[in-house]
Amino acid sequence: MTSLRVILFNKPYGVLPQFTDKGTQGDKRPTLSSFIDVPGFYPAGRLDRDSEGLMVLTDHGPLQARIAHPKYKRAKTYLVQVEGTPDADAIERLRKGVMLKDGQTAPAEVRIAPTPETLWPRDPPVRFRKTVPDAWIEITLREGRNRQVRRMTAHVGLPTLRLIRLSVGDWHLNDLMPGAWRYASASGP
Repeated sequence: MTSLRVILFNKPYGVLPQFTDKGTQGDKRPTLSSFIDVPGFYPAGRLDRDSEGLMVLTDHGPLQARIAHPKYKRAKTYLVQVEGTPDADAIERLRKGVMLKDGQTAPAEVRIAPTPETLWPRDPPVRFRKTVPDAWIEITLREGRNRQVRRMTAHVGLPTLRLIRLSVGDWHLNDLMPGAWRYASASGP
């Protein structure tokens, strides 16, 4: 029987969501291999270098496709710090979906979230401006376009300052600290 293993990883800010750096920069950027030294695992989906939080990795190709491919509509939930104060109109527009350059986004689950009490600090810290308020929202998507959350919040006048993925399907970040990983059940918790 083919192995079917899953790793949950809390990707820190600035880490490439791949095992090698194929960029042209002279400095080597941190990659998944800086944290995970288990052969045969591959990311099931991506999480931008400037985003943080849950990445799911597996050693099973078909499972990797079911996690990452948009046709399976696996829910992904994000905690997003935005610049500005979300009003009811902005939240409703995000819920209904917005028109981006690559087309209309699907409806999303969106709510204003309380400021996290136990969130780890980001390095480098998010910029702070005394004259511009910020807020937190929680967004759940069932599609996965490039930088979609950032583009959606910018479209409604709420640029993203910090983006943390909390869950992918039934897998949750919970208390996993940045740079840490653990094995998980292939079917979720």
